[in-house]
Amino acid sequence: MREQILRPDRSFNAAPAKDYEYLVLSVDPHESLPEARRLITDHAEYGKWELQRTRIYRGGQHRYWLRRKIMRVQRTA
Repeated sequence: MREQILRPDRSFNAAPAKDYEYLVLSVDPHESLPEARRLITDHAEYGKWELQRTRIYRGGQHRYWLRRKIMRVQRTA
């Protein structure tokens, strides 16, 4: 399994889609799907990720896109 975090670029005029960061989890056909399901559940439960998209490719590879809201904190002092 491979994990890749995709972050939006830091532009000043951020569109609504740029309010999220994405985690892409790729599972090869020979790898365990219950293990991938457990990993997705752990990310959702402890890392505040939510499952956005699931895709199964022709060769049997599964790819899961998880996203979470970026919390931007403004300095007060």
